Amino acid sequence: MGCGNFFFTLVITFSAALITYNIIISANASLKQDFPGPSILSTSKGSISVDPIIKMPVDRSKTSSSKGKRLFHTAVTSSDSIYNTWQCRIMYYWFKKFKDGPNSEMGGFTRILHSGKPDKFMGEIPTFVAQPLPAGTDQGYIVLNRPWAFVQWLQQADIKEDYILMAEPDHIIVKPIPNLSRDGLGAAFPFFYIEPKKYESVLRKFFPEEKGPISSIDPIGNSPVIVGKESLKNIAPTWMNISLAMKKDPVTDKAFGWVLEMYAYAVSSALHGVGNILYKDFMIQPPWDTEIGKKFIIHYTYGCDYDMKGKLTYGKIGEWRFDKRSYDNVWPQEIFHCLHLVSQKVWLLW
Repeated sequence: MGCGNFFFTLVITFSAALITYNIIISANASLKQDFPGPSILSTSKGSISVDPIIKMPVDRSKTSSSKGKRLFHTAVTSSDSIYNTWQCRIMYYWFKKFKDGPNSEMGGFTRILHSGKPDKFMGEIPTFVAQPLPAGTDQGYIVLNRPWAFVQWLQQADIKEDYILMAEPDHIIVKPIPNLSRDGLGAAFPFFYIEPKKYESVLRKFFPEEKGPISSIDPIGNSPVIVGKESLKNIAPTWMNISLAMKKDPVTDKAFGWVLEMYAYAVSSALHGVGNILYKDFMIQPPWDTEIGKKFIIHYTYGCDYDMKGKLTYGKIGEWRFDKRSYDNVWPQEIFHCLHLVSQKVWLLW
């Protein structure tokens, strides 16, 4: 018991020290939550429609050696809320379904539970219990617990694989996933709303000019990302510090809002010299993406609203709808059948 109290004291002390990270006030901007859409790149000669995504090389023969597969460990952070828990249970179900499929390099799985205490699903889902940030530190932005939870897991857990896939509870794996990273680069999904160039005046406070051009910061979040374990061990503490620093700075907090922690990871990865293959076939995001195709993950982050003729009712609650936020305090029993149909490539939801 004494050792437990001593460890908890160390955790709180370490967390408090991190919160004192120096904050520098930066330029203000506004970032609204929006839906995916086409990306327009501006040039001095005007605007041009360009696909800035670097496609993953088709030939993966160099990624697998004679020693065997390059397995990655899938890690998902979660609170103990009903909302996070039902998503994790579904996510782990589909992970198991495709783990041993053709071309899979999926290794182990861990739910990193940052509630600080075990829950009743420990026996169902492989779980590591992490301590949350001290009360009030997240300022109501619970996502700040994510990098701190990863720091604890990477330091304390015995992770057999050499690579990590950082995923999220609202991901549904729809086919076996190979290790998409290569040559020291991570593999990440590019988000259209992560715009380092647009927010250069803000980001330069955390990524100074001597570190390189602002284009060194990839338009990614921390998920989905496949990255080397040792690289992530280096990135994670920086990711935590910068997340806390950005949140504590009112100007930066206003600029990045709900994607603040995503920017913090992108900056941290760049600071440690870890570039990323921007792999747009990593996942789809309904209702805007309507076909699975070659994608590996369905990310059901956006609400899906339709009339009974199947027409999307943008910005309006439809006659038929699915939104994960409708199930923040209740178990969504009726959607399990819908999710089962996804495995048969039947788009009932979308």
